[in-house]
Amino acid sequence: MTTAESYDYCRTVARTRAKNFYYSFVLLRNEQRDAMCAIYAFMRYCDDLSDEPGTATPEVMQQWRADLVNALKGRFTDHAVWPAFYDTVQRFSIPHQYFHDMIDGVSSDLNPRRMESFDELYRYCYQVASVVGLTIIHIFGFEDPKAILLAEKCGIAFQLTNIIRDVKEDRELGRVYLPGVDKVEGEAFRQFLAGYAAMARAYYLESMPLIELVHKESRSSLWALIQIYYRLLNKIEASDFDVLSRRIRLSTPEKLWVVLLAALRQI
Repeated sequence: MTTAESYDYCRTVARTRAKNFYYSFVLLRNEQRDAMCAIYAFMRYCDDLSDEPGTATPEVMQQWRADLVNALKGRFTDHAVWPAFYDTVQRFSIPHQYFHDMIDGVSSDLNPRRMESFDELYRYCYQVASVVGLTIIHIFGFEDPKAILLAEKCGIAFQLTNIIRDVKEDRELGRVYLPGVDKVEGEAFRQFLAGYAAMARAYYLESMPLIELVHKESRSSLWALIQIYYRLLNKIEASDFDVLSRRIRLSTPEKLWVVLLAALRQI
């Protein structure tokens, strides 16, 4: 498969699967947009591997890691993601460790799990979300090393938002990410989630200076991405944390409005 064909594949994956991320991609120049799609396609497949019934095994994840090691050396298996992924990593000088951290994170989901401490939760959020932020700031471009810590905090905010939204779905899969959430009900449950929502909001606010640290032409995209997740958290709070009866999300018009606002900021 050629690199161009691989990028076509990654663009299709991002367009059809990246329910929140893709909206921010459209604000980037073509080279950056393609790179974001390549990174997303890799990470999407990592996540899918950990969730596929009957195929999510340690052996499968070990093979994917071996394929990653080879791909980073320019040796590809037949998976369509690799040529574009390799080109992106090389072009934007993305540290390889981030991709191993992602595999570590999704591998931990292969079996039912119950987190017992915030440190354990933070580590998981870092592996499956912060490394995404750390990866994409290389695509956005930055010089100030403060951007690295802020990207980490931004990823924590995103993943806490996802976990709060997906409490019911995760519970059905035997995954209890918020320590003690399975021990509370009714008003206590809502108050419990409100505490984690406040924590997520604090991480969002702490990471906001990141927008000014990435290259100017990338700021509208990062602003849109953060706004989409921040508004999702607001919507969860406005529902009084009614996450057990429905899956709360932003509508397509709501996301397009954020993109429009981001574009106007760029003018």
